[in-house]
Amino acid sequence: MELAVLNSQKPEFPDPNAALEDPDGLLAVGGNLQSDTLLSAYYQGIFPWYNENDPILWWSPSARCVIEPNNLHISKSLQKQLRKKPFKVTFNQSFEQVITACADRNFKTDTWINNDMILAYTNLNRLGKAHSVEVWHDKELVGGAYGLSIGAIFCGESMFSRQTNASKIALVYLCKHIAKLGFKLIDCQLETEHLVTMGAKAIKRKTFLTMLHQLRDSDIKWSTEE
Repeated sequence: MELAVLNSQKPEFPDPNAALEDPDGLLAVGGNLQSDTLLSAYYQGIFPWYNENDPILWWSPSARCVIEPNNLHISKSLQKQLRKKPFKVTFNQSFEQVITACADRNFKTDTWINNDMILAYTNLNRLGKAHSVEVWHDKELVGGAYGLSIGAIFCGESMFSRQTNASKIALVYLCKHIAKLGFKLIDCQLETEHLVTMGAKAIKRKTFLTMLHQLRDSDIKWSTEE
């Protein structure tokens, strides 16, 4: 299969099942990061991921890491920390601060959250499509996560932690919050050990796309209230 090259003005994505096997999931190159383009990509199960000096790369991996919000695994030690509540959790109060912190976390090993990405997702936040969860301790932002809502799926992008377990606390509150709103799935994109310990699992692309098609047109209103 040949890698699809997208028009920079009016990109049209190929079938996500047409992604390359090596590197796994690479589907297309080019296009843009405009809000309509990003929303179209996520609606089809495609996401951007590329390094600072590379062209925009679009992915649909053969295995997808997901979490069912009601099935999140919370360890005993984390449960103990949650009961103490030495923190405050908010939603959509400091989106740009969260995504910038996620970029700082990734800078040494992975520079995919560059200035263009920060601007693009901040624009989606202003449109009510991208959301953040913030974990505060003594008025300091110590953890958080951000992503997009596509119907009843929350497409998680990245998280960060400046204190022990702060990103896990963000995920716990996010799962609780979106489950109450009616979300059925978190798309974590790629599997990590951190996510697996909290109940994430890998499913086949075909399975994920089937779930996406069933859930992406759900009409769920986002709320910042716990």
